[in-house]
Amino acid sequence: MTLRAIPLIAIAFVLYNFLALTGVDLNHQIFSLPMPSSRPDALVSWKFTWGDMLIIITLVMLFIELLKSTYATTSSLVDHALSMVVMIICLIEFLLVPKAATSVFFIILFSTMIDTIAGYTIGTSVARRNLNIGSQDN
Repeated sequence: MTLRAIPLIAIAFVLYNFLALTGVDLNHQIFSLPMPSSRPDALVSWKFTWGDMLIIITLVMLFIELLKSTYATTSSLVDHALSMVVMIICLIEFLLVPKAATSVFFIILFSTMIDTIAGYTIGTSVARRNLNIGSQDN
């Protein structure tokens, strides 16, 4: 089994659980930036939290997973199966663990669902295309 077979979206899942177990508040501000829309009477700043960071990591991992699903190899089949396992574990944790009942975790769960469905759909389309190309007579 190669590293390509490991679903990267699990990184966001593991990171969320690590932050939840260590007691990090997902609404805790990491940094803030003043915005150009500020006026002298009203300072406007963008606040970036740990939850925002997890969502960005999740979206980046989802993008990479979608790119990985365009390859029709044996390791991609293992990747799709493991993605489904990660999705089921996320769903169970979302339903049963109180610390996972947050919007951030739901977005991670939803991303694992997209990864699983898109992985099988894109993988099937790629395999079908490869079979059509190989069977055409020149």
